[in-house]
Amino acid sequence: MELPLVVGVDGSEGSMQAVDWAAAEAERSGLPLRLVHASLWEHYEGVRPRLAADRPSEQIRAENLVATAEERANRLAADVKVSTDIQPEDPVTVLLREAREATLLVLGPRGHGPVASMLLGSVSLAVAARARCPVTIVRGEEPNRLAAHRRVVLGIGGPASSADATRFAFREARWRDCELVAVRAWRRPARKNLPHPSAPLVDGGRAAHADDRAREYRQQADAYMDQALAVVDDEYPDVVLRRRLMEGTARRTLLDATASADLLVLGAKRRRPALGLRLSRVQHAMLHHAACPVAVVPATD
Repeated sequence: MELPLVVGVDGSEGSMQAVDWAAAEAERSGLPLRLVHASLWEHYEGVRPRLAADRPSEQIRAENLVATAEERANRLAADVKVSTDIQPEDPVTVLLREAREATLLVLGPRGHGPVASMLLGSVSLAVAARARCPVTIVRGEEPNRLAAHRRVVLGIGGPASSADATRFAFREARWRDCELVAVRAWRRPARKNLPHPSAPLVDGGRAAHADDRAREYRQQADAYMDQALAVVDDEYPDVVLRRRLMEGTARRTLLDATASADLLVLGAKRRRPALGLRLSRVQHAMLHHAACPVAVVPATD
């Protein structure tokens, strides 16, 4: 049985963009689409007016917004099987439960509120950090969300977090019939690691030493990339792969790459089950500021 793509729907503009993105993803992958809304509307009983004796107004609102999302998905991807569900529970609890039986969980970058246009919402961040399945946060401008660049970017991290992310990125590139760009940042050693300026020049002096150390760091980054990409072997011969080793910080390198990308794929290490994933500062930065949708893929190896 094929597990669905699950979208968290809350009626915000971001969640509707997530529905659009997920409908296109379901169409190219052939997977069913499931739209889920969670709200603790029973907490509002007695505070907000009811429109019927047994149906709180919050429930009616939930039914309307889910129906709107379903209509939108059907219009964009008529051949995709779409189902819906409304659950009167905490959104994080519901979405984490849905993630146990999902191929992919898709969320908007934020919900409602005065800072909605700025940072990732608390629900999306909590779910991205704890879900058992990959989570895509649909952010960025319209060309990036609508796959206008025909490019998936894979951020190569450490070996322990890269295998599942690599497979996910190759699969996405094949579904989209686009190129895959594997990116790894590297940096020259800090000056404190170089010989003191007053030290005698040996083997070409300080400049030669710095060049040797830089070459060593670049070769190490190249080896990480080889190891990460080797997990797919020849499974995706039709995917055009490009490698980019970029000198600089991982944060800046990946942010620059997302400007011309349709999807950024990042791997995340697992911690103890109760704690979810170990998201780094770089991953947090991508979830908050990337110019394209971001997929966080938990390591299962």
